[in-house]
Amino acid sequence: MWKVLFLTMLTLALVKAQDTEETITYTQCTDGYEWDPLRQQCKDIDECDIVPDACKGGMKCVNHYGGYLCLPKTAQIIVNNEQPQPQQETPAAEASSGATTGGVSASSMAASAVVPGGGFVASAAAVVGPEVQTGRNNFVIRRNPADPQRMPSIPSHRIQCPAGYEQSEHNLCQDTDECTAGTHNCRADQVCINLRGSFACQCLPGYQKLGEQCVDINECDASNKCAQQCYNILGSFICQCNQGYELSSDRLNCEDIDECRTSNYLCQYQCVNEPGKFSCMCPQGYQVVGRTCQDINECETTNECREDEMCWNYHGGFRCYPRNPCQDPYVLTAENRCVCPVSNAMCRDLPQSMLYKYMSIRSDRSAPSDIFHIQATTIYANTINTFRIKSGNENGEFYLRQTSAVGAMLVLVKSLSGPREIVVDLEMLTVNSLGTYRASSVLRLTIIVGPFAF
Repeated sequence: MWKVLFLTMLTLALVKAQDTEETITYTQCTDGYEWDPLRQQCKDIDECDIVPDACKGGMKCVNHYGGYLCLPKTAQIIVNNEQPQPQQETPAAEASSGATTGGVSASSMAASAVVPGGGFVASAAAVVGPEVQTGRNNFVIRRNPADPQRMPSIPSHRIQCPAGYEQSEHNLCQDTDECTAGTHNCRADQVCINLRGSFACQCLPGYQKLGEQCVDINECDASNKCAQQCYNILGSFICQCNQGYELSSDRLNCEDIDECRTSNYLCQYQCVNEPGKFSCMCPQGYQVVGRTCQDINECETTNECREDEMCWNYHGGFRCYPRNPCQDPYVLTAENRCVCPVSNAMCRDLPQSMLYKYMSIRSDRSAPSDIFHIQATTIYANTINTFRIKSGNENGEFYLRQTSAVGAMLVLVKSLSGPREIVVDLEMLTVNSLGTYRASSVLRLTIIVGPFAF
């Protein structure tokens, strides 16, 4: 009788244990996990995949069970798979993230990060292994997810979703997009990033978070890529170049401006481009004054003229001429003036006086142009003066125009190229109204044509 009673109680115990196998669905998971409606259990969230810029400062993100690690890029990850520990009974009330009623028995997998030079960084244990269920009387029941008869069915009643999730039309908990719904609290100068079960507020590019506000980053100080000058602006920076340079197409580097190509009138003679600037050059015998060329007066500085010579400066050089240019039968009466004495019989058929003058003009001077004026120094009553070019105009480069009764103007009618020297004799013939007096005077003009035209 006692044997029969024992068997009856054992049978009732087994039946009672089977009655407790009814599945209860949990949709609330601990931080770092989310509910898997298909498997009806909590699964790890890969924060490295969904969180933008999860790690800063050049660190790399390593996903971990229930969280993630930020490690140096040179760190080595060592995974140590230990043997599963013996199954132990865990009360249902102590299950932290179980997908079914009862406790969870798990083997541990530790992930350790080692940085160069040694030193333990972090380790964590994860819940892995097959689903288990602990019933009454310490019975451990293993469920095979592949068995469709043992798979929990999706509840048809209304479920309660955790914060950040909402019930879908299929009666499942799905993520709430706070950014789209407008339920976030990001500031106007921030960008809302949706996360699973939550959201994050990030600053716009060029800004960094300081407390709850986004402040401008001086990129000019942090990562100045400008070749010359950097100017910080809100959220970014701009590059500028020094005078004489311009920004290249990449808006970072600077290229030299060839000022000589921009204009033909920067310099009077020759423009020379230099890095960031330009300079003007002049031919020999000239010096640069600003952007123009000024003749150097060698007669006032250095010359090689003898004591019996006079120095005559012209455009680009100088010449040495005799201080006494008179030749027999002429005698020197004043500077550069020679007179033939009336008492000398040789002077009857010669000009009464010879005057020596010197002038210089630039090469390729425009024509026609007035270049020299001649005028009588002595005026006699009842006389008439006429002027003519006596010699030195074989090529027809000059014309003498009488301007008054006692004066005339030498006109250049053809452009002259230098360097060259031209000697022109200008004669003034004087006669009285009765024709009883006749005299002439000659002005010997030496014209030096400079070697350069500018």
